[in-house]
Amino acid sequence: MLGEAEKQQIDDEGYLVLEGVLDRDFLNKLRKRVEELFVEEGTRAGAEFKQEPNARRLANLVNKGEIFERAIATPRVLECMRHVLGDEFKLSSLNVRAADPFSNCGQPLHADSGAVADERGYWVCNSVWMLDDFTPENGAIRMVPGSHKWRRLPQESLADPTAPHPDEVMLTGEAGTVVVMNAHMWHGATANRTERQRRAMHAFYTRWDKPQQQYQKKLLSIEAQARLSPDLRKLLALDDPANDELSARFSGASGFLK
Repeated sequence: MLGEAEKQQIDDEGYLVLEGVLDRDFLNKLRKRVEELFVEEGTRAGAEFKQEPNARRLANLVNKGEIFERAIATPRVLECMRHVLGDEFKLSSLNVRAADPFSNCGQPLHADSGAVADERGYWVCNSVWMLDDFTPENGAIRMVPGSHKWRRLPQESLADPTAPHPDEVMLTGEAGTVVVMNAHMWHGATANRTERQRRAMHAFYTRWDKPQQQYQKKLLSIEAQARLSPDLRKLLALDDPANDELSARFSGASGFLK
């Protein structure tokens, strides 16, 4: 499913833009469910995992609607994950982040989970699902292409990770676009300077031998687990004793790895 030029783009630059992955109907259903959850959860939204000023968050989304089960199994996205992580990988977490209007919510450059490639190679890969257009003004992500290959973290290398980087580029695109990002690459959201929110969903995957950011077996309800196909159960590592052991060592009582 991935062409050689696309594989080279991920290998060299650390990201790949997949336009039109979400058709209009699927995009609208995702938006509708996300907004329902923001209303239902109110001030608790995102509290299971992370909350932040000037942005709304949701967490543990696989447990909150079949629409999210469909999203995490998108074949084109999974093929990208397989290219970066190898054949054995699993969903680590599924979250939403919505930058508030006129908010100073820019992030420092970082690698997800503070991850540095190890002797086996890369072990984290993210996908950014644009639920709204990403523009230079509304909190789009800045990235430093190629930094996934440096095997060091920005906080160890930069005097100020919040400052502009000379090699950074802005990730923009239309709603419905999905961007696969080698999560070792330095990146961070910018401030939303517009009057509208900027919503994104993050489907984050990890190599099989690493702990999940959100321990799915503990967090998913019995009802949610019962309706999953064998392929989805494997993607969520629900029947893997090794994943249970990893999660017992690394996740807290809530099932979330901070």
